[in-house]
Amino acid sequence: MAGALALALVPAGAMADAWQQRSDWSEIFRANEASGTLLVVDKRDGGTTTLVHDGERARERFVSASTFKIPHTLFALDAGVVEDEFQVFAWDGIERSIPQWNADHDLRSGMRSSVVWLYQQFARELGEESERRYLEAIGYGNAEIGDQLEHFWLEEDLLEISAEEQIAFLERLYRNELPFDEADQRLVKDLMITAAGSDWIVRGKTGWSGQLGWWVGWVERPNGPVFFALNMETPNRMADLPKRQGIVDEALRTIEALPPAN
Repeated sequence: MAGALALALVPAGAMADAWQQRSDWSEIFRANEASGTLLVVDKRDGGTTTLVHDGERARERFVSASTFKIPHTLFALDAGVVEDEFQVFAWDGIERSIPQWNADHDLRSGMRSSVVWLYQQFARELGEESERRYLEAIGYGNAEIGDQLEHFWLEEDLLEISAEEQIAFLERLYRNELPFDEADQRLVKDLMITAAGSDWIVRGKTGWSGQLGWWVGWVERPNGPVFFALNMETPNRMADLPKRQGIVDEALRTIEALPPAN
């Protein structure tokens, strides 16, 4: 709770004062015909360098979508709604539009396939009071759930968070400084692994509301982490989704946070 309060006391523009605008990243967005923001906080070699494309948008809150599965998993573990990564949750038999969702799932597959029904089940078991309490305890975005217990992270004008706030949250998770058992924080970080090489690991989570796409996380290197948070408009809907990680990968290569593309 103290960490969330300290974050709240930082003046809104304090971090942004030192942000470096990257004109070359504007070219990456333009080449991808994408409109959005990318914020990167480079913590390598004991320093902090903050780089951004569209700093104004990076401070604007948008629907959290499935990036909320990161803290939501911590809530479920802390409350005992989930025992561990091996517990299997039975599919309810309702056919959904994404084939991977139509099966039993555990935490690992639920995170990998971003299974909405599984996290809606967690929300029902947690209940409105617990969801609010957890959101306020970690200072997550606007901490707003309205009266939509099963949809508050999926709908506009309810749970919203900025790219700047996403990275502040991820930094606390990286350092195991959230108000949860360290073992649970380490488990969630393990569930977030999406790619790895000989001396780097990417941990992240996508999100999509139908109109807006997210890709947030960090690259771990031997000399420190590089955090990233992208959100972008998706006028072409699913056809735009691969652009999220593609844009971030290309931008991270410009600062050698990722190895060159093969």
